[in-house]
Amino acid sequence: MKIDLISDTVTRPTKGMLEAMMSAEVGDDVFNSDPSVNLLQEKAAKMFGMEAALFFPSGTMANQTAIKLHTQPGDKLFCDKWAHVYNYEGGGAAFNSGVSCKLIDGHRGMFTAEQLEIAAAGRADIHVPYSRLVCIENTTNKGGGACWDFEELKKIKQVCLDNDLDYHLDGARLFNALVAKNESPKQYGELFDTISICLSKGLGAPVGSILLGTKEHIAKAFRIRKLFGGAMRQVGFLAAAAIYAFDNHIERLADDHKKAKDIELVLNSLSYVKKVEPVETNIIIFYVEDYLNANDFISSMAKKNILLTPMGDGKIRIVTHLDFSEQMLEKLVYELKFFKE
Repeated sequence: MKIDLISDTVTRPTKGMLEAMMSAEVGDDVFNSDPSVNLLQEKAAKMFGMEAALFFPSGTMANQTAIKLHTQPGDKLFCDKWAHVYNYEGGGAAFNSGVSCKLIDGHRGMFTAEQLEIAAAGRADIHVPYSRLVCIENTTNKGGGACWDFEELKKIKQVCLDNDLDYHLDGARLFNALVAKNESPKQYGELFDTISICLSKGLGAPVGSILLGTKEHIAKAFRIRKLFGGAMRQVGFLAAAAIYAFDNHIERLADDHKKAKDIELVLNSLSYVKKVEPVETNIIIFYVEDYLNANDFISSMAKKNILLTPMGDGKIRIVTHLDFSEQMLEKLVYELKFFKE
């Protein structure tokens, strides 16, 4: 039995999802004539109370499109030093949009309105880039699935308004935050200019992300998606999987969170574990003691068919998901408790 915990992107479509995919009505999405894609986009926009949405093949492309539609070459965006748009999107902000990133030294991937206000202040002359955009990631990947405080997000919005900054949410795992904190999509739709949602993480779809915004934003994004090579044809088969995920896989995220808390409890009881980041959703990040190299630990677990991932700086990540069963949890707990170097 292989237990793959490197990410929540490793899931396979459920039986019900496969049936929905195989019975999907499709058309040519390049001409806006794929009915399943159109239904998905309308459903997502309505869910968040936003004007329009666009289906993308990946979360990176959705985020990079958002950055491009909000900025011009030579501009600057603000994000946390651990933000996905800076660390894990191939330098796309610089390559695709010609913008620089002003990194904020937040806590677990989250900064405060006060920190943003300080970062956005100062000289505004020909020597410095125009400040255009603020990017938030919720939940934070490198921060261990941490959830932003919504009141702080509202304060950050005010800083954006005061400084003429657009506000983008990288909501790759936003539904994990919504479930964990009992928040609603429309709360976020009212706050942000654009939002990206990944469908292939906790929601369990095989491919795809959604970008939400105004009709004007999405019309521009439609052109940028084409420029980036993201135009797709009979993609309704994948849109049908996403619709199924919206209808069936949101509330069940609480199960992933519970399993993550169970793992956190075990890790905190182990002598060879130095630290465990507080667990809020489906990501567990922990550190082993210095005498036990993190990569060696990961290799040892892999020999037991348990796959974990390194996050740098000695961090080890576990991500619970749709395909992680109770039986697998029992096996993982056993191997953690009786681990030998």
